[in-house]
Amino acid sequence: MKKIGILGGGQLGKMLCLAAADWDLEIYVLDTEGSPAQSYCKHFIAGDFNNYEDVVSFGFLVDILTIEIEHVNVKALKYLEKQGIAVHPNPNALETIKDKGLQKLFYQKHKLPTSKFQLLETITEGAVSLPCVWKSRSGGYDGKGVSVLKTADDLKKLPQEPCLIEELVAIEKEIAVIVARNEAGQVIAYPSVEMVFDPKANLLDYQLCPSNISKTVERKAQNLAKQLIKKFKLCGLLAVEMFLTKNGELLINEVAPRPHNSGHHTIEAIETSQFEQHLRAILNLPLGSTLMRKPSVLLNLVGAEGYTGEAVVDGFEKALNTEGVHVHLYGKRITKPFRKMGHVTILDRNVEKAVEKALNLKDTLRIISH
Repeated sequence: MKKIGILGGGQLGKMLCLAAADWDLEIYVLDTEGSPAQSYCKHFIAGDFNNYEDVVSFGFLVDILTIEIEHVNVKALKYLEKQGIAVHPNPNALETIKDKGLQKLFYQKHKLPTSKFQLLETITEGAVSLPCVWKSRSGGYDGKGVSVLKTADDLKKLPQEPCLIEELVAIEKEIAVIVARNEAGQVIAYPSVEMVFDPKANLLDYQLCPSNISKTVERKAQNLAKQLIKKFKLCGLLAVEMFLTKNGELLINEVAPRPHNSGHHTIEAIETSQFEQHLRAILNLPLGSTLMRKPSVLLNLVGAEGYTGEAVVDGFEKALNTEGVHVHLYGKRITKPFRKMGHVTILDRNVEKAVEKALNLKDTLRIISH
């Protein structure tokens, strides 16, 4: 088997390493000391995945290079690709996806459905129609770099930097579809998930699978995701977040060319986990089944408000005493409010019962500090 390098050793890198262990794959990881993936890969290289020299040196150690985070040095990836290293996702697509403005222009060019938008170098009063959504063009993640603007005062709180302004869409639901593609051109999509957000943290609170949508909308969502991964010419995974509007229209919100939070439930709930699927795709192996084993709810575990310091899991035993509950802790030593520290997948024969268990767990399983 070929040597696989992962840029980034966070929770996604850790779970990729765990999936790779089943096939005894030789995994290299580049990140800072103490990253969650460090103990789970065969070769850990301390370095900065944003640094050109670090990425190039790392790339020459492996046959295939992939990512678990978008914020990596694309210039280095382009150079490595020219030197014969397989890079997934391809650097040109990654360069587009990293910039939310370029993403929107890509959808516009290819006549793909997305919300109305404008690109600005800086935001000033009178330049936009309120209400609207402001997004930083680069660097945003986990709810950072996104703000809903309702009044002129909201504009004053924003950094003066290149930004994307989007129409505030009347949303019925937010859904996500993960799709995979290998070099042979095989494409397969997972069942959509329905996302419920914490408005205070602007983070995913929990998600349901299957989504409570019609078969027609489900089919359209999967087809749209398949269309996108082909347009981007990607091998690996693409997570596609979409809005289902009040009038039944599907609009692309954002994409991520890697394993994604919206696919964590696949470890227990789907025949092939997103992490195994990503490895299959970048190795050009046959893609695995995406049939659902059981309905599920995914609950994010984030740092509790008012706690910063060495992480302590409160309510762990009670969570394990609940049938169908699978707890995943990411191994981050320090907690702070709303930092992603783990997730829980709850399986049940029907999704309503799984939601009930998830809401109970929200109150009993918490990440606090000493």
